[in-house]
Amino acid sequence: MSETTRNTLESCLRQLKCHFTWNLVEGGKSLDDFEDEVCNTTEFQNNEFKATVFNILAYIKHRRGHDEAALGCLQRAEELIQREHAEQADIRSLVTWGNYAWVYYHLGRPADAQMYVDKVRRVCEKFRSPYRIESPEMHCEEGWARLQCGGKHNERAKVCFEKALERNPRNAEFSSGLAIASYRLDTWPLPQDPVDPLRRAIQLNPDNRYAKVLLALKLQGMKEEGEGERLVEEALEGAPCATDVLCGAAKLFKRKGALDKAIELLLKALEGMPNNAYLHYYAGCCYRAKVLDILQDTGKNGVSWRREKLQEAIEQAVYHLKRVEEADANHPCVCSYLACLYAQAGQYDEAECYFQKEFCKELSPVAKQVLHLRYGNFQLYQLKSEDRAIHHFIQGVKIKHDSKETEKMKNKLQKIASVRLSRNGADSVALHLLEFLQELGTEMRPAEEKSERHLDSASFLPSASSPEE
Repeated sequence: MSETTRNTLESCLRQLKCHFTWNLVEGGKSLDDFEDEVCNTTEFQNNEFKATVFNILAYIKHRRGHDEAALGCLQRAEELIQREHAEQADIRSLVTWGNYAWVYYHLGRPADAQMYVDKVRRVCEKFRSPYRIESPEMHCEEGWARLQCGGKHNERAKVCFEKALERNPRNAEFSSGLAIASYRLDTWPLPQDPVDPLRRAIQLNPDNRYAKVLLALKLQGMKEEGEGERLVEEALEGAPCATDVLCGAAKLFKRKGALDKAIELLLKALEGMPNNAYLHYYAGCCYRAKVLDILQDTGKNGVSWRREKLQEAIEQAVYHLKRVEEADANHPCVCSYLACLYAQAGQYDEAECYFQKEFCKELSPVAKQVLHLRYGNFQLYQLKSEDRAIHHFIQGVKIKHDSKETEKMKNKLQKIASVRLSRNGADSVALHLLEFLQELGTEMRPAEEKSERHLDSASFLPSASSPEE
């Protein structure tokens, strides 16, 4: 290939609208994190979005140097488009053809790359444009791709669907994309109200079960739970195996405290995606919430019943969270959750192992404070090592970030100091703690009895993972 021909081909490639020109991997995000987010998300894994998923997978395969595998993904995407959008196959295939061109170019096969560039050009020329067109279908394709990638892409996705709707305001698919983007952007970066877009999407397509679930979640937050639960029931009845519907419904039931129902839905979702780390994470968190509920149960159930249920919930929580940890999925606090659960079960060596794994990770300031709080609790209540607990509470407080964890650790230090001084008014450790707290500007007040004393009683297994977290 001559230099002139190569430059011409490169110029054409840069004009194509596809994953190679959309800058999908945000600055600072690793390819591993990007792949985990895209491949493990429970949204958009149903049939109508498979082409979008395969196009993104092709892009990831290329970035990893697996261009032949990328071509296989693009072939799957093209087949799905032909089946799902037969009447608009050419326009819907423009993104896939653009991806083909880029992969073949990087494979050193310029003739094949040029063939796909020409396929794009022949379609675009019908709209008097050489290599890109401003069609609602193209805006839609970009919108779904950006929604799949999440994060800062949600804002751009919303713009894409708004542009598509300007040309075709009654299109159900475009309305659905706008509704999902609006829901995600409800609290960030600026508060937006997704209720109207969601209702519009349902009006245009009464079979849009996922929009019904999102609207139900929004209504639940607005204390309109009656309509929300009706919408969830309709969605589950209409799409009993759709992963995104099952997960959204599980979130709603978890919020209202119906943990068994939430778990039932998540386990059903796992039947279709048994290795999905996100699903295992959500299931593990639900079982962990059950552990905390059982620990607080002071009702009519006897100690033996609670102990049996506690052990069962711990085992299930550990099973699902270990699946997440073994998959190296980037989920917050998994190792410290496991550590606390093992501590609850009296398996202190395992607990120590997972705490140390968490300490080895790169954590945000808040995550570091949470870890110091939990590990300090473990030292204080399980291992009965007050000195090490004090050390970690102090380390957590020293992290310059205002949070509820900071206040909890300050209260614990104050309580420890008060108890020590009640035994020995000249206790140097206690006096040092009070001086440390005064330097921080902490208001000295009587120490409050927290739930750990009850949880540390002979009635239950000891707790490093108390409800106050």
